[in-house]
Amino acid sequence: MKEQDKKYLLDNIRAIKDFPKKGIIFRDITTLLNNQNAFTFLMDHLVKKYQNTKLDYIVGIESRGFIFGAALSARLKLPFVPIRKPGKLPFKCLQESYSLEYGSDIIEIHTDAFNNSENAKVLLIDDLIATGGTAIAAIKLIEKLNAKCIEACFLLELKDLDGAKELAKFVPVYSILEV
Repeated sequence: MKEQDKKYLLDNIRAIKDFPKKGIIFRDITTLLNNQNAFTFLMDHLVKKYQNTKLDYIVGIESRGFIFGAALSARLKLPFVPIRKPGKLPFKCLQESYSLEYGSDIIEIHTDAFNNSENAKVLLIDDLIATGGTAIAAIKLIEKLNAKCIEACFLLELKDLDGAKELAKFVPVYSILEV
């Protein structure tokens, strides 16, 4: 993506200082979603990038990964699979825990998310990669179901936190914007 195109997208993402706590700059994607031209531009870019990749599924991480993942899966005519926080999925699930700065958390996926197919090719998508813990846990869940994550895609990468470097030990990473 050209630098001017990246600037266009970044200009449509609101930066909120000191949220959720002092010293943090929160990247609010609702402004991009609220601009139909910017959101369509982003989705057109993702469709062009992935339309010939021979994917079987798009997997999105709760909750903002659902927005991009569901939109992309509809445009590519592929099934969408959600990875959610515990207790949100109604069927049998696999769980994976991961570390946070202070503690841990868990994500889940339905055991039949890939219709029991072997070696399904999956794209993992989320809005942002910070430390990489959630995305790495998602990759582990995908692999437990005998699927193969061919790439992890993010709208924003927080470069200072090195999450993309950690995730790249497991799967190729594509970040559209770096901040």
